[in-house]
Amino acid sequence: MGFVQSWEDLAKVAEARRTAEFYGAEMLTVMWETKPEIVERLLPAPLAPATKPIATAFVAYYPKTSFGPPYYEGALFLSAVYDGIEGNYCLAMPVTGDLAMAAGREVFGYPKKMANIQLKRNGSTMEASIERHGLCFFKLHARLTGTPNTSEFTDIVLNSSSEEGTVCYNVKHFFASDGGGFDYNPRLIRERVILRPKLAELGEAEVELSHSEYDPWAEVEIVRMLGAAYAVGDNTMLKGDVVAELDPIAFAPYAFLKWDAPYFLTGSA
Repeated sequence: MGFVQSWEDLAKVAEARRTAEFYGAEMLTVMWETKPEIVERLLPAPLAPATKPIATAFVAYYPKTSFGPPYYEGALFLSAVYDGIEGNYCLAMPVTGDLAMAAGREVFGYPKKMANIQLKRNGSTMEASIERHGLCFFKLHARLTGTPNTSEFTDIVLNSSSEEGTVCYNVKHFFASDGGGFDYNPRLIRERVILRPKLAELGEAEVELSHSEYDPWAEVEIVRMLGAAYAVGDNTMLKGDVVAELDPIAFAPYAFLKWDAPYFLTGSA
């Protein structure tokens, strides 16, 4: 294969792109309750806050995928609703692989950035961290005791399990090359990820959020930690659908999730 592909190769690529498969995915997920006013401030219209102001974060290792080499990934979501369908709006998704970053940003609109990510297990204890620009802005410590911080966490995990998959919301957009706004009106993408865990363990979680100008995860304040879940299994990312077109002026303040805005404002780190 070269710079220009044959039609036969294009047909194979098109077939392979119908889904993204993750084999033996190792994921450590944590949830906490944050402040309702924080969720309201961070969600762009037409997304609306869900019944409870829940933040979800995970750190994962994908040893084998259908689209590229192994990589680590982290993410931060807020519970949100559009058109009566509840899901998770992605605020950030750091990764260690360039291909995974490009595919997630360009196809689904995930706000991906390159980062240093760690995920380690020692017996029933797990440690995870995410670092960019020399600053570790997210640290997660979990004890897989079988008992989460709250019983509410168990209910949320059980209720979120569905054959249809977990709903994710992203806003897909690209800045115009002439510097004058967007190439097209930003699009709200709704897609689903099916998780098929072969191993699942619950436990208590402790999270440390450190202030970062470039990765402001600390804005999503922790009011009450709910719990942690560790899982190993196969995941499938389904196709995404455009469910709404956003007002570009109204969306503009939310358009820098996948960029380090301080570079634009100061010209340096």
